[in-house]
Parts: sequence; structure tokens; C-alpha cells
Amino acid sequence: MNSPSLVIFRKELGDARRSRLVLLLIAGLGAIALLSVIVAAAAYHAKVADYQHYLDALKQAGGTPPTAPLFFPLQLLRGAVEYLEIIGAIVAIVIGYGMTAKEKNRGTLRLLFSRPVSGAAIALGKLLALAVIWLAVVAALGVVMIVSIRLVGGTGLSSLELTKLGIALGLSWVYLFLWSALAMGLAGLTKQLSTALVVGLILWLGFVLIIPQIGDTMDPDNQVPGGLFKSLQIAKPQEKAVMAHFAGYERTRNFLEETSISKHYERGSFGYLGVKDKYNQLPLGPINKDMWTNVAWLVGGAILVVGLAVTQTTKRKLLRKA
Repeated sequence: MNSPSLVIFRKELGDARRSRLVLLLIAGLGAIALLSVIVAAAAYHAKVADYQHYLDALKQAGGTPPTAPLFFPLQLLRGAVEYLEIIGAIVAIVIGYGMTAKEKNRGTLRLLFSRPVSGAAIALGKLLALAVIWLAVVAALGVVMIVSIRLVGGTGLSSLELTKLGIALGLSWVYLFLWSALAMGLAGLTKQLSTALVVGLILWLGFVLIIPQIGDTMDPDNQVPGGLFKSLQIAKPQEKAVMAHFAGYERTRNFLEETSISKHYERGSFGYLGVKDKYNQLPLGPINKDMWTNVAWLVGGAILVVGLAVTQTTKRKLLRKA
């Protein structure tokens, strides 16, 4: 089968393999993910060392030993998810933007459309290439995470933990592909390439940095290390009773976070990785029940931006700006 979409797809994969910028950006993501696991593991080992010193001193004094710090390997990936959420999104924007921008910069658009190929075929070929590129990147990141947890964290992953990691990686793939498809659509929508890049960065700034930060700042439990209610030794029932008096405030805060696709990615990934203690060590059933809305937002957002990319990658729209 040699359809125009597949020809474009193979061409884009070849361009990606030859692009130093793409390879450098992807390698940087892998290095950041590895570094985040190393830092998290080092922090845990330091906590264990402090506990051991305290335990030795307590034994000499004849005191009762405290509970040892627990180790949950998937929680080491919190930093990696946060880096993918922030840095991965901007890398995805650059790569998706380049899918259309390079054709304009090289002046190959008119040559491309001189062939019997439609804009939809071009868009589908480029989108398929983006999907495969990010699938390969996320798979490589998964291998890096598993190996680094084994070597640095000193433990392997159970079959359930591997399943949870696989789901979190799937969410990462959808999230990164979403931003690339959005940038590709913007490059076709705007008259100037610089405008497309600026709009993409503004959207990244708003939905990845500003809105989630506002939501986190409005959450009183985030203002004290370990949680405000835990530091005040307030039990869960009393915590719920207190927050019931701020129901309107909490709805407003949650609404702000719901508007950010990045927050849905973070919530879903943190839920499956057990970063939030509420979901740590739970089977998949209860986690799926709570996380399905975040997954639906991610998938729905990806479908919308794919539609944008396809409808804006047309001969009329691209050639009028070439």
C-alpha cells in the first residue's frame, strides 16, 4: 500500500531521524526523567539514613522505635511526570509546529500540492508520524524509568505496578501528541508562522503554568509542607466538616483546574502512580473509577486538536501563506 498519507508518514519519520533539534529535544526529556528518578531516590535514601541514625540514638536511650519510612517505587516518578507536564508540552509544541513550518521555510508546499495529494492526506500523514514519534519516545522513557528504579531505587516493579506505569505512560503519549497536534493546527490556521508559535506558547503558559498554579495556590492544604490538616493533626472527618463551609470556594478552585488539560494529565498520572496517598497501593478498579473523567478530558482534547490540524492543513490555507 502506497497511499499519499503513508508516503508523507514515511517522509516525516525520516525527517525526524535526521533532525538534530528533534533528537536533542527528545534526548533532553529522557535525561530529565532519569535525573528526576535519581534525585527522588537519593532523597528517600537520605530519609532512611536519618531514620537509622535516629533509631540508633533512640535504642541507646531505651525509647520506642518509630515506624520506618515506607518505599513505594512508582512515587519516584512524580518529578518525571511534572517535567513531562511542563517541559514535555513545550517540546511537543516545537516539534508539532515544525511539521508545517519546515514545508513553508523550505518552499516545498507548492511542489507538494502539485502532486495528486489532498490537504487531509498530508495532515493525516503528519499526524500519524507525530503519534509514532511520541509513542517511541514514551516507550523509551518507560524503559529508562524501569531501569532507573531498579538501579537507583534498588527494587523491581510488580505486575500491577508495571500495569499502572503503562497506563500513566499511555496518558503521557496522549498528552504530548495533543500539544504537537495543536501546534501543527495553529501553524496552518495563522497567516504568519511566528504568530502560530506565539499563540502556542501563550496557550502553554496559560494552561500549563498559570491556571494550575492558581489552583494549587488556592488549595489551603498545599500551603504547608505535608498538608495543612495533617500538620494540625485534624482527622479526615473533621477536615471534611471544615471544608464543607468553603464549598463555593472549593468549586471555584476545582473549576479553574478543570479548564487545564495539563491538570487532568497530572491528576490521572498521579492517581495511577500512587503519588497521591489516597490511591497508593490500590487495585485498578477504584483508581479507574476516580480517574476516568481525567482520561476522558485528555482523549477528548486530543480528538479536538486532531480535527483542528486536519481542517487547517488545506491547500488553500497553506498556499495563501507560503
